[in-house]
Amino acid sequence: MRIGFHVRVGGGYDAAVAYATKHGCSSLQFFSGNPKTYRIGAIDAPALAKFAAARTAAGVTPVAIHTSYLINLATDDPKIANGSLRLLKNDLAVAAAGDVAYVNTHLGSYGKRDRKEGFAAVVAALEDALEGIAPQVSLVMENSAGAGALCGGTMEELGALVRAVGHPNLRVCIDTAHTWAAGYAIDTPDGVAAFFDHVEREIGLERIVMFHFNDTEIELGGHRDRHWHIGEGRIGIAGFRAIVAHPGVQGKVAILETPGEEGDDARNIAALRTVLEGVGA
Repeated sequence: MRIGFHVRVGGGYDAAVAYATKHGCSSLQFFSGNPKTYRIGAIDAPALAKFAAARTAAGVTPVAIHTSYLINLATDDPKIANGSLRLLKNDLAVAAAGDVAYVNTHLGSYGKRDRKEGFAAVVAALEDALEGIAPQVSLVMENSAGAGALCGGTMEELGALVRAVGHPNLRVCIDTAHTWAAGYAIDTPDGVAAFFDHVEREIGLERIVMFHFNDTEIELGGHRDRHWHIGEGRIGIAGFRAIVAHPGVQGKVAILETPGEEGDDARNIAALRTVLEGVGA
């Protein structure tokens, strides 16, 4: 398993790689720009190439871009839909220029829109984004916590999107906190086994290329996106031990998006390493 953090790149790509290697990471995730604006800057291909070389030299690979929080592919607002697709396509172009394997995105909310109509809009947007995608880049849909009209809160819906689009570069990321909040009990070995069996039936484990490892204090099925420290929430050490031991996780990327600053990052990755050592992974 390749493990890492979501890292800041505002202080420079070299600093981001240094932070990851300082904590023994073998992967990382980053925002390509400000995640709270629709503004897009010019792609600095030389800087991205240097970033890629530094990551490769440090053994930090593969890595992921996390798209803007503003992206909503399910909306019926044309301005938001067009802006979202533009942001997504830009991140895919950045990934191609910077040897980034994965572009991870939330799908957004249907709002008051008819769900069938919204689903068709998401399919169309994904097809548009995937047209001409670099062969080494995957567009990765992240499961949501399932609150309100959020898209992608169930494995059934994610699987339906995979089948409707049918593109080999469309993949899936499983966020453990969102999984729990959506009602999937992954705090015991039996619960984890049942969940992965469900994922295999609905999506196919080969489509899962990334995980976001986050604990949560939200009640099971609470449909709220709140991340917490590894082993200190409701999923707990037993849950994470069962998750990392499952064959569906082996050899894949796991990014921690736990809260806090550097001391918290160090604590969380140490907790994850203890879990991994406990199962011999």
